[in-house]
Amino acid sequence: MKKKILALSLFSIIAMLFFAQCQKDSEKKYHYDLKFITENYKPLNYSLDGKITGLAPELLEEICDQLNIPFNPTIMPWNEGYNTALNTENAVLFSTALNAERKNQFKWAGPIAALEWVFYAKAQNHLQLQSLDDARQVGAIGVIQDYAMEQYLLGQNFTNLVYCTDNEDAFQKLLQGEIDLYPSDKVTAEAALETLSQTIYSVKEVLPIHTEMIYFAFNPMVPDDVVTDFQNTIDKLKKSGFVRELHQKYLNTSHFPGILQIYTEDYPPLTFLNSYGEASGFGADLVHEIMKRNGIYADIKLSTWSNGYELALHNPNFCLFTMDRTEIRENLFQWVGPIGTNATYFYTKAGSGISINSLDDARNLGSVGTVSSWFSDQHLRDLGFTNLVSEEDPGAITKKLMQGEVDAFVCSEVTFPTILREQGFSYEQIVPAFTLMSSDYYVSFSKSTDASFVGQWQITLDAMKADGTYAAIYNRWFPN
Repeated sequence: MKKKILALSLFSIIAMLFFAQCQKDSEKKYHYDLKFITENYKPLNYSLDGKITGLAPELLEEICDQLNIPFNPTIMPWNEGYNTALNTENAVLFSTALNAERKNQFKWAGPIAALEWVFYAKAQNHLQLQSLDDARQVGAIGVIQDYAMEQYLLGQNFTNLVYCTDNEDAFQKLLQGEIDLYPSDKVTAEAALETLSQTIYSVKEVLPIHTEMIYFAFNPMVPDDVVTDFQNTIDKLKKSGFVRELHQKYLNTSHFPGILQIYTEDYPPLTFLNSYGEASGFGADLVHEIMKRNGIYADIKLSTWSNGYELALHNPNFCLFTMDRTEIRENLFQWVGPIGTNATYFYTKAGSGISINSLDDARNLGSVGTVSSWFSDQHLRDLGFTNLVSEEDPGAITKKLMQGEVDAFVCSEVTFPTILREQGFSYEQIVPAFTLMSSDYYVSFSKSTDASFVGQWQITLDAMKADGTYAAIYNRWFPN
């Protein structure tokens, strides 16, 4: 009898332990089931020996481990996966570029990588491009349906697109002469060419396009707290060095998009790269000082203005400087400043005989040069100007002015003397013919950046003005 009682007691203890463990496991299990969808896009995500691997899957596996979520991604062709994610309420699509077309289609956690897109041509091709307008004139550009780049080029009114099934197919067509250009980032190009038993030296970069920030994209029905859990875990893994290790392993770089993205342009003396390859200038010094006082350590990346502007419009936690605060932009961004005042003129070439005494005079010119996405370009388009010739590079428009290819160039007095010197000209060779506007310039943040974070930057800038630091930085760059 005692043996029977002992056996029953032992069974009860084991049963209790079993049910306690089941209850514990149940409590650990994440409260929402997710369906993870990806594609073969080496090195971000791809299948190797029957296993899904790459930068994004390895990061996702770590996130799932920390949140106690089953790691079970499915590989699909991109267009199938994209449409499945749009129509499946618990879907997560990766690796996905955030752009204007997709911004409101998904919820987002990231960025987990940044891809620098360029047009590639066959190495033996003597094609030279200076702008997107030049690219519109080539015979054929390869794209993949529903990729962010296809959406971007369609939005830029490209009509010379040829559809490819995947990156390997596209580079094969490029090497065989079936297409003239293919847009890609370097790491993807290298991976696709390796599959074709080729190297990156069989193609060449002919024109930068833009930067894409890469995210996990959630169907909008996924609860906000789930997306927040992913975002917080990604940020924690960035701080720990885990994301850096993945970039070193898969992308052969230690650079990765941090928690805060800070972009600017080559716009001396406000911002430029110094001889040590560091962001420098009046605006850069102010931003560095604000970050130092707030214990923030983020890289400042120089890019074209149009690229940085587009990124700031759509990506969260994004800082772009220096930006003139105009009526058109007022509600598109959050603002820290002002940090300075800038007058903008219609400049003409000295001795050209061109006179501008009003906006109507400027409208009647044969052509007016502007820089894409600069506030002056936006302002003139809003005023109905139809004679604008725009480039992303202010140096290119300066050359057009001095060579008589445009009648006037709209530029700010702060930076035009430096642009002229860089192109081998002097300020005495131009004339500030007519004042377009005078405006204050600021440090700007994307609308989706935490307003309290932006407010702290304003408080810090105000303190710098009060204690004399702002004046010291200003006098360093503008001694006269």
